[in-house]
Amino acid sequence: MGKKGIETLVGLFVLLGMLGLVFLAMQAANLGNVGGGDTYEVQARFENIGGLKPRAPVRTAGVVVGRVKAISLDAKSYQGVVTMEIERGYLFPKDTAAKILTAGLLGDQYIGLEPGGDDKNLAPGDTLAQTQSAVVLENLIGQFLTGRAADAGSGSASPNGDSPASAAAEPKK
Repeated sequence: MGKKGIETLVGLFVLLGMLGLVFLAMQAANLGNVGGGDTYEVQARFENIGGLKPRAPVRTAGVVVGRVKAISLDAKSYQGVVTMEIERGYLFPKDTAAKILTAGLLGDQYIGLEPGGDDKNLAPGDTLAQTQSAVVLENLIGQFLTGRAADAGSGSASPNGDSPASAAAEPKK
């Protein structure tokens, strides 16, 4: 094989490597399904959306059934309004609940749909009535710490002034 043949093979190898990197970058950015397909939109209102981002997956039973299209703030109720695009192949009952969940302990957030039992299905433009906001890790840690501080400040002494440990250690007469 001549010098030109080797240079051509190296060029093809580099080109394939670059295409692979572009593919991985699109998958990491949740842009793998650029085509979109036929979808319908539904909305949900949350008190706190946490770190939810546009293009985050919408899942039910672990299966991706759509994507978050947009996130906005309702100026009157100060709630986060999440617009989702659901693939037309998936029809959900009107009483479907939406939760903002986290993939793993510190992973990305996504919307989980839990289908209800209503006979009527969601129509394009409907708003989900039952929602559960995101669990914010910082809030949980703050509640845990303030709960520990409150426990330490109260109930540390028995009614007669002794500590609970010393009161339990003394034998009753």
